[in-house]
Amino acid sequence: MNDRITSLFGIRYPIIQAGMVWCSGWKLASAVSNAGGLGLIGAGSMHPDLLEEHIIKCKSATKKPFGVNIPLLYPGVKEIFELIVKQEVKIVFTSAGSPLKWTSFLKDHGILVAHVIASVRSALKCTEAGVDAIVAEGFEAGGHNGKEETTTLTLIPGIREAISLPLIAAGGIATGRGMMAAMALGADGVQIGSRFAASEESSAHPNFKNKITDAKDGDTFVTLKQIVPVRLMKNAFYEKIRQMESEGASTEDLVRLLGKGRSKKGMFEGDLDEGELEIGQVSSLIKEIKPAGAIIEEIMKEFETVRIEICNW
Repeated sequence: MNDRITSLFGIRYPIIQAGMVWCSGWKLASAVSNAGGLGLIGAGSMHPDLLEEHIIKCKSATKKPFGVNIPLLYPGVKEIFELIVKQEVKIVFTSAGSPLKWTSFLKDHGILVAHVIASVRSALKCTEAGVDAIVAEGFEAGGHNGKEETTTLTLIPGIREAISLPLIAAGGIATGRGMMAAMALGADGVQIGSRFAASEESSAHPNFKNKITDAKDGDTFVTLKQIVPVRLMKNAFYEKIRQMESEGASTEDLVRLLGKGRSKKGMFEGDLDEGELEIGQVSSLIKEIKPAGAIIEEIMKEFETVRIEICNW
């Protein structure tokens, strides 16, 4: 197995748990790290004081490496980076913004930096910024999505040809077979979100977790492209968006409909009708809520089985 990611982060398996808003607190991050992957606390849904509490609890729950995912477009990001340095977090994954502004600050403090992108052009900017690794996220992924609409199958080999940095594939990966496919395309490891959103340790509401395991092919769709493209599970709120967009609603009208706290309402509070339910296409393959450790074990077992099958092919 390629060891670029395991060596870089000091982990057993090249599996990164995505830093998902409202799903990835200290319980999930520590469980993934304890099982041999790299757990990430999702700072996108946390004020600095709450994030600090999660970092402290994660340190107590695991002695293995873990990190924090920070969306750069969120307000108050300067305070969050200062907190990261204060708490001596060793690994940071940044997303939703340019890596040029904060990468040098983090690396000056001895912090490993990975940045999430969705195009070859953005990958080249990451190289210029000096990041340690790149997460290339295909259009299948849940949550905020790339405007280019490039799928993982096309994105990974394109970026592999363009850059030499350690490359982590994301979007549409939830199984050992998916992991093997991503690495065959040129990835050195994988980042998995949706599968861990439906884990026992996920901070998502049980209603949302059960909705994920009930998902069928075609139950998610990327919408709100006038604001920021986001893949959502279809529900009453999604239908309102679809109707407004079909009637030519303005950006302002859509922003008013979205309001504040819509993702919290859906994923954290469990309102399956009026909440924003961010999840990837791969949700249709998720049939059971399991502990994070069991998920990693299942993925690695299938990965090894497929690797043997390929060698004997």
